[in-house]
Amino acid sequence: MPVLRGPYGPRSTGTYAYWRFRDDPLVNAAVPTAVVFDNDGLLLDTESVWTRAECDLFERRGLEFTPANKRELVGTSAEIAGGILERRLGEAGRAIALIEELNELVVAELEHGVEAMLGARELLHALKQRGIPIGLVSNSPLAFVQRSLEIVGFDDSFDVVISAHEVAAPKPSPDPYLEACRRLGVEPGPDVVALEDSPTGVTAARAAGLTVIGIPSLEGIVLEEAHHIAESLLDDVVGRRLAL
Repeated sequence: MPVLRGPYGPRSTGTYAYWRFRDDPLVNAAVPTAVVFDNDGLLLDTESVWTRAECDLFERRGLEFTPANKRELVGTSAEIAGGILERRLGEAGRAIALIEELNELVVAELEHGVEAMLGARELLHALKQRGIPIGLVSNSPLAFVQRSLEIVGFDDSFDVVISAHEVAAPKPSPDPYLEACRRLGVEPGPDVVALEDSPTGVTAARAAGLTVIGIPSLEGIVLEEAHHIAESLLDDVVGRRLAL
């Protein structure tokens, strides 16, 4: 696949991504008033950390954690994930206990290390250089999000960090994104750009009225509601939509 040099590093120019960029007039909008990132699987490769913990949870019960199981859980809130785990593990009425067990496993896995997603450092640096307000919105517990940011050295990169546990309803509700806009001091609307890797997150950001760039982190994930689709944070779609 061809690669171009851009203001914040190399950018892929995949045919599908370019088609979406060329066809969408919103791509040529002005510099965004703010940019808000999802965390797991979008900014950081913490989705692999969650996967290892989820595998452990299933293996404790002599069960296999499959790619289909993963697609079902990615991006979901604790409440929804708890219900899914109840059904898949055959442990009715134990949603809260299962989520608590999973959270313990994922925190332990996190200490083994986590990496930034391709292009994350370059993109954050470029946005900082432009003075664009930056937020992070995650359905994960705040302690997990903050620790993962510390490990990769991103703990001072964001103007606001929102966990869905701090608002009335998690993604796919717009509440986490609306709260991020409130704390950033910007009006929710198309001039605020959200970057998401899951259908749950895309739905939340769109419901808040934001422009959404979808970057699927797992094979088989389809982000049909996103305004733009990119292959990574280095994709030309991302740089041009953010006016970098």
